[in-house]
Amino acid sequence: MTMILRLHELFLNAIKQLDVVALPALRIYLAAVFWVAGMNKVNGFDQVVEWFGNPDWGLGLPFPWLMAFLATASEVAGAVLLTLGLATRYISVPLMITMLVAVFSVHWPYGWQAVADLQSAGATDATQEAITRLQRAREILQEHGNYDWLTDSGRYSFVVSNNGIEWGVTYFLMLAVLAFSGGGRWFSADYWIAKHFVRSADRV
Repeated sequence: MTMILRLHELFLNAIKQLDVVALPALRIYLAAVFWVAGMNKVNGFDQVVEWFGNPDWGLGLPFPWLMAFLATASEVAGAVLLTLGLATRYISVPLMITMLVAVFSVHWPYGWQAVADLQSAGATDATQEAITRLQRAREILQEHGNYDWLTDSGRYSFVVSNNGIEWGVTYFLMLAVLAFSGGGRWFSADYWIAKHFVRSADRV
């Protein structure tokens, strides 16, 4: 039993030395996501404003220009700051708010799943209908298209986007980790800034 506990302690001590990669990995992953989302909004800003404000086919949000600007600025600035690990906790908060707005205003009516899959949690009757439509689409492609080329021996497959809250919630939780834990050691500007001020305070 003592040997098992000793091995357990050695394992924890060894893996603890690698904890410096976890938070930077989260930051870089999210930075890529928000950079793409933000630049898409920059390149189609007028359409984003129209979508935010239109109550018939859009979100029907108040102050659509302001809302679109805040979302775009949060995502673009967020991508840059997360990459640098600068003001990580501060930028995580508006990005979390952006995710909450997306979850409740865009994705909530479609349930949990991001991609329709009967084997995943949160499958509904609508999921079954989506799978039925996907199968019909495959049959049409097999009959009228080059299906082998389209699927390339299984490397490419067709799915149905369910547009549920799954990815939005996942990004929100990842941002929450950064909001509570910061950008991590060594590989973040926050770490070195804090280290500098601690040293300066010690010299006073």
